[in-house]
Amino acid sequence: MALAYYLPLVSFINFGKFLGSMKIAIFSDLHDNDAYLDIFITYCRQHKIEKILCCGDITSKETLQLLNKIELPLYLIRGNAEMFEDSIFSSLKNITYLGRTGEIILENKKIGLCHEPTFINKMLEKKLDYIFYGHTHKPWIEKKANTHLINPGTLGGVFTPSTFAVWEMSKPLPELIRSDLI
Repeated sequence: MALAYYLPLVSFINFGKFLGSMKIAIFSDLHDNDAYLDIFITYCRQHKIEKILCCGDITSKETLQLLNKIELPLYLIRGNAEMFEDSIFSSLKNITYLGRTGEIILENKKIGLCHEPTFINKMLEKKLDYIFYGHTHKPWIEKKANTHLINPGTLGGVFTPSTFAVWEMSKPLPELIRSDLI
């Protein structure tokens, strides 16, 4: 009898939050392409993205300032083509700057971030669940030493079509999104 009483209340609880369904977007290699950045920002707003991971190569401080205006928490790695000074981050409240490599924990998953794949072997020693990287501009997913290695491709559409990844964290892997097809 008590179960029948409480059952209707259960339908109002968002169990997705308890099960780790945070939705994050991951991108790399924007290279100041404002047109694809606008598409990405619109997608994030429309699909209720909660956090953003960037694997480097934003390029300019002006683009960093545009990213800060999204008003979502953004974790950023420095790429090899950046033209901004690290001191800019003191004025960007929504961006957490992690330097050349970084580690965060989201939904109890240990996540590493880097730009160049040359950092991956060193990061594998840390027994991370996932490592997101960029630099090659080629979307890629593989598993190495129990760690998922994921490259979301190039948001800037340099050499390959513009792509980014979206990860509903209750799922094992993110999905790749082509910017020109949304």
